[in-house]
Amino acid sequence: MGADRGRARGTLPRAVVVLGCGSLLVSGCASMPSSGDVHSVSASQRADSQVQVYAVPPRPGAQPNEIVSGFLEAMTSDDPQFAMARQYLTVKAAKDWQANQVTVLADGPDPQPNRSGDRGADSSGFTFTVSGKPVAVVDKQRAYQPAKPQDTYSQTIHLVRQSGPDGTGKEWRIDALPEGLLLGQSDFQRIYRSVNKYYFAAGQNQLVADPVYVRQRTDPETQMNLITQTVQSVLDGPTNWLKPVVASKFPSGTALKSDTKSLALDDRNALKVPLNERASHAEDQQCKRMAAQLLFTLRDLTTTRIGQVELDRANGSQMCVLSGNQAETYAPERMSTTPGQYFVDTTGHVERMRADTSGSDGSGGGTDSSDGSDASVVTEPVQGPFGKGEQQVRTVAVSRDEKRAAGVSADGKALLVARLAVGGELVHTSVTSDDRDAKNGGLSAPSWDGRGDLWVADRNPAKPRLLRLAQGTGEPEAVDVTGLNGAQIQQVRMSADGVRIALLVSEGGHTTLRIGRVERTEDGDKKVVSVRELRPGAPQMEDVTAVSWAGRSRLVVVGKEIGGVSQQLRYVQTDGSTSAAGTLPSVNKLTDIAATDDDRMPLVAHSQEDGIVRLPPGANWKTAVKKGSAPAYPG
Repeated sequence: MGADRGRARGTLPRAVVVLGCGSLLVSGCASMPSSGDVHSVSASQRADSQVQVYAVPPRPGAQPNEIVSGFLEAMTSDDPQFAMARQYLTVKAAKDWQANQVTVLADGPDPQPNRSGDRGADSSGFTFTVSGKPVAVVDKQRAYQPAKPQDTYSQTIHLVRQSGPDGTGKEWRIDALPEGLLLGQSDFQRIYRSVNKYYFAAGQNQLVADPVYVRQRTDPETQMNLITQTVQSVLDGPTNWLKPVVASKFPSGTALKSDTKSLALDDRNALKVPLNERASHAEDQQCKRMAAQLLFTLRDLTTTRIGQVELDRANGSQMCVLSGNQAETYAPERMSTTPGQYFVDTTGHVERMRADTSGSDGSGGGTDSSDGSDASVVTEPVQGPFGKGEQQVRTVAVSRDEKRAAGVSADGKALLVARLAVGGELVHTSVTSDDRDAKNGGLSAPSWDGRGDLWVADRNPAKPRLLRLAQGTGEPEAVDVTGLNGAQIQQVRMSADGVRIALLVSEGGHTTLRIGRVERTEDGDKKVVSVRELRPGAPQMEDVTAVSWAGRSRLVVVGKEIGGVSQQLRYVQTDGSTSAAGTLPSVNKLTDIAATDDDRMPLVAHSQEDGIVRLPPGANWKTAVKKGSAPAYPG
């Protein structure tokens, strides 16, 4: 067993008992099944989140390699308080060891004897070096921190002899060890899951997703089930990276009422949350915002429709109730329920794709054509100057309310804005690029955030800039981006909440994805917007061709993995982790990709060979328009 154990594991004893779980609720299996056979499992079975793992104690007289192997295996278990894992440690080490941080290694920890220091005064000790290829660290805030491709992991585990449980003999036990848990990637994916918790954008009534990782089943340390862990994580506050731009409506010090370990939805899919005294005096409007943070978090935790969240005071009285419909006031995204799909046609005008309602089956769908194109799609020019007229554009961005559009002129040098309405005026903004190679550079495709601001990058290597136009009409403001270190922005994609930005940046012959935090501060009477603390968005890729937001904390990227040769299409999280949805079917030579927060809507992309193509959920790519470019959803 031990799907991720290192090279030495073939000679080490097994130390884990695995039992299958039966019916699973959202909180997973929380206790040892009362029946069922003990059986060995393959690596593919170990990756199943329904498999529950229990450790076994060290055998009497176990040698150092068995102790180290047994301890590393025991860290992958669901054993309460990691009681079995602590039996491999000395009394002091067992007391001091905390399992509230996780180091994820690609193929698991590889322990090898290292006797170079076990001489002289330490001749009775035994040292192992534990190494592996680091993938990430999940810190004490449950935040995922991806490793850099060049990073390595090497730590030591030291053992000494101590008296056995009966006070006689000498048993090897670990007295010095690395911090937290060491898990291989497949064990990590089995044990933990990504969850979005929610906080309010600073000064706004709009929620922002903050991804963290929680245990799928009961946490060994806290004995909380999945729902309770997640609620407590919201109460703990936002992760450090997001904290400067969001706020929690829970009063400082708010926690669950003592001894709350197992929150669960009732038969009406409602959740009752008992809070401590620190929250008891929150007024009604604040309380409902508190409930909204939990309701949207729970929606991301389970596919079950959450009926309502009730917050109770420490004395048991009801503080407030928020229904799912009432919570929509604070929804993270604000766009039409069926966002349009747009593209630029061969004449440089903007068109919208829509369903063909002439289908004979009455479903509004039409049928697939014999050449593989999607006959359920028809196109029509948008209203206003972008749909007709002399002005040509090469890229387009449609505001999230779909009332305006911004386009970059065909020569790549000018930014234009117009209303998508009959008689809409074409506005030539003061944003221009002096890039001499505007054909391949110039202005990037623009992007609208959920606040109505318009963003664009000038890719002129002599004067690279990130620009923002307040409400799409103001004077362009140069936005300071810290952490670029000479890299140049090639593409800009703003999140719906307006506090996160996805940038494709080129440096050293490669184009990579970075995620930045958008900070808004005041300098006297002037509001200053900047981008801070860039972090890798797709660390497993060395070249990213295109990116689009595809959820509240998820993006879809097109690119090549490190060491790969073919183009890949995959979902990634904003914290740099790979989405559970994994790799998507690709199509030849994609240059642009567009998605929306609604995963029921198809992906839309541009292929150099196939034109505008669409990927509906559960289907294959189909050509929607044979000749066209720059596909876009609102945003």
